[in-house]
Amino acid sequence: MKRPRDPFAHYLVRVQHYLREQCWDDVPTMAGQQFTVAPLAKGEYNLNYLLQSAQTHLVFRVNMASQINRQDQIIYEYKALQLLQHSGVTPIPCFVDDGRRLIDRGISILQYLPGAPLDYQLDLAGAAKTLATVHQVEVANSDNHLIVEREPLSLIYDECVGLLQTYLSSELADPDICRFLREVTAWAAAAKAKEQYFLDDPLWCIVNTEVNSRNFIVNRASQTIHLIDWEMPRWGDPSTDLCHFCSPLTTLWKTSFCFVPKSIALFLDAYAHSIRSAHLRNTLEDRMRLKFPFILLRGISWSAMAWIAYQTGYNGIHNEDTRRKLQEYMDLAFIRSLFEPFMKS
Repeated sequence: MKRPRDPFAHYLVRVQHYLREQCWDDVPTMAGQQFTVAPLAKGEYNLNYLLQSAQTHLVFRVNMASQINRQDQIIYEYKALQLLQHSGVTPIPCFVDDGRRLIDRGISILQYLPGAPLDYQLDLAGAAKTLATVHQVEVANSDNHLIVEREPLSLIYDECVGLLQTYLSSELADPDICRFLREVTAWAAAAKAKEQYFLDDPLWCIVNTEVNSRNFIVNRASQTIHLIDWEMPRWGDPSTDLCHFCSPLTTLWKTSFCFVPKSIALFLDAYAHSIRSAHLRNTLEDRMRLKFPFILLRGISWSAMAWIAYQTGYNGIHNEDTRRKLQEYMDLAFIRSLFEPFMKS
């Protein structure tokens, strides 16, 4: 199989060209400055470059694909950051361009936030406070651009059915895993009827939906924690982020940490103490109990789809750590450990 070219090297020259040719007169953070460009970080869907000048550091973000199947992916992210720009816990957006004239991808420029990824042993309380801050951002127009989790369990279920089809229809799939995943989806098809709870008692807020440790930036010198990656936010229930944060599919993605009852209690207690809504505090356990297996289903469905992609000449941004982690996740015993406690209850 032909090894994919290094996307950082491929786009570095293009980013430099873009900075030279774009007019920055109306962008105060960019006007009149000379920037150096260096690779910063890459995920499966974006390349991030560090822009450095004598006055400021910024992030130049190149969108390579969309997890939510949107042609305007970079605009979707940017508008979400505009909604959050006064939160104090998210990057401040500076510029966006989806015209694809000087560069063949949608791009954005954001505030650079120095620091390190979240440490689950040290930062649970801080992460809880950051999520509480995000969830309490007041949005003047509830009819905003964000995807709405109006029927949240059905929405996740339908997404997962689509994602799982890639695995279930592949000759590379493990037949035993296929059988169990079909059992799980049959269980979820019945369990999603419980979403009436969320329809009867909605609590709307901005949710990130991807709250893994690498999407937090911890600055111990300034004692701040920011949530930096906003590829697929939604207008939904706070339980979406809380369940995702506690999911083993999230914590094991880049670390060896797994929540136990004591650490979950610490995290949720810090969250409860950081929110103003007594009603949310009183209903948090019920909301998470109903949502959690569906968040797990979303995680394993994406992993199954991505595992097939990595086996069949994946043309996106290749990440060896991701390949190894997907191999760990696509293990029948591991998948059973995720869902059987819910299916038997």
